[in-house]
Amino acid sequence: MDNLFAPIPPQITEEFFQVLLETPNFRLERIVSAGQATPPGEWFDQDTHEWVVLLSGSASLRFEDESERVLRPGDQLLIPAHRRHRVEWTDPTQPTVWLALHYHD
Repeated sequence: MDNLFAPIPPQITEEFFQVLLETPNFRLERIVSAGQATPPGEWFDQDTHEWVVLLSGSASLRFEDESERVLRPGDQLLIPAHRRHRVEWTDPTQPTVWLALHYHD
């Protein structure tokens, strides 16, 4: 892939995950969402740290210990390992494209 915005299917029924680069120490992936959210009552609790940046679209993340955070293009954040979080919503009208870097200390 030469461009992070192509190819994006015109209809996305499930989140699309694509590993861009992986080593024993980290994994960089592109995630494309279109209206998807974490199912009610479910939380992510990962063994790795995750740095995310939102490239296009919009989304909301919620951490178990704080209120909702709305993300717009260019917003980035670090999610420490085992910090429980969930995706509340992603934009249903256009693709939401994320980069996510998962890594260990």
